[in-house]
Amino acid sequence: MSMIEMGQRARTAARQLARAKTDQKDATLVALADRLAADRAAILIANAQDVAVAQASGLSPAMLDRLTLNEARIAGMATDLRNVSTLSDPVGEIFEASTLPNGLAIHKQRVPIGVLGVIYEARPNVTLDVAGLALKTGNAVILRGGSETLNSNRALVAVIQQALQESGLPAAAVQFIDDADRARVTELLQLDQYVDMIIPRGGAGLHQFCREQSHIPVITGGIGICHLFVDASADLGSAVKVIYNAKVQRPTVCNALDTALVHRAIAAEFLPRLVDQLAPAGVTFRADVSAQPFLTNDMRVSPAGPDDFDTEWLSLVLGLKVVENLDEAIAHIAAHSTAHSDGILTRADAHSARFIAEVDSAAVYVNASTRFTDGSQFGLGAEVAISTQRLHARGPMGLRELTTYKWVVIGAGHVRP
Repeated sequence: MSMIEMGQRARTAARQLARAKTDQKDATLVALADRLAADRAAILIANAQDVAVAQASGLSPAMLDRLTLNEARIAGMATDLRNVSTLSDPVGEIFEASTLPNGLAIHKQRVPIGVLGVIYEARPNVTLDVAGLALKTGNAVILRGGSETLNSNRALVAVIQQALQESGLPAAAVQFIDDADRARVTELLQLDQYVDMIIPRGGAGLHQFCREQSHIPVITGGIGICHLFVDASADLGSAVKVIYNAKVQRPTVCNALDTALVHRAIAAEFLPRLVDQLAPAGVTFRADVSAQPFLTNDMRVSPAGPDDFDTEWLSLVLGLKVVENLDEAIAHIAAHSTAHSDGILTRADAHSARFIAEVDSAAVYVNASTRFTDGSQFGLGAEVAISTQRLHARGPMGLRELTTYKWVVIGAGHVRP
């Protein structure tokens, strides 16, 4: 099937999904969860084929872990689908209603975006995450997973399409580009006649490629160079605990901490304490020249290189820098942040207010770990991506962020004078 044919099928399916009632969509999600559990043996066989090829090709342990499915992970995917079925459906919501002086009744009504194109790498669970959220919001989706997940995605999409058909919804609501050729990605990015939004989920190279090649609006994000600033007024014990969580709890994700900025007034006390607490967990440190005098002869600390503060570590490495004041902390974040998740640890209300006002990130924290930037943690139930741009969504993209709205105007034979 050509990409144009996929686009045409997706557009037709999107129109059908837009008519689907919440009960039908929720029943489909539950049926999909049941079928996922029932067909898990075939899914695991397909996934084992992908894992074997990936191991032979030397895929990294971290990527192998993301690629691998097992009974527990499939059960978790089924549970997530059932959870999405219980969430409030934003489609059809009416808001900002008013009656004009001429008697026209006017309101905004939330509607699906239409057709989504989602490009991602070695994470077959994303196939189910995206499919579930797209179905709940009435969006059709064209999926393009990584070449290392071809067998897994074939099996998963077959299950999804069977559940759709059995529930009376179009199988083409969820389609999969079953071709490892990167040319298909470029074709998808230029399918603006049929696809309304592109969501890349992967590294900086994928995001850059999509921005440069796409004829379709692209939601960029998921790349986090995250900061926490320890103010002079901070509770130092609490600050150590928050930084520990932000760095150590899961270091390979986009909302993990990359840089700790420390006010000079507390640096002599705080920096050695921080290193002593985090080093036993395997954390190593890259210290700016401003921080090195407070950590002399500490073999756990290395001098920071010229690009270290522009690096998303995705590992147990933490950058350290001493700043003179809040102004310098905000300036450093403005220069090096990717606008994902940044925070301040302070007991000064005026400082937290300034930080919130001036730090232009999708999620801004006061006295909390950056690890909370997540759809489920924010109470959204699930997410399709984390956006670090300004239009049309920022931060975790849940159900509401997969909708847009239309104006509805109701008259009684009104004509404009």
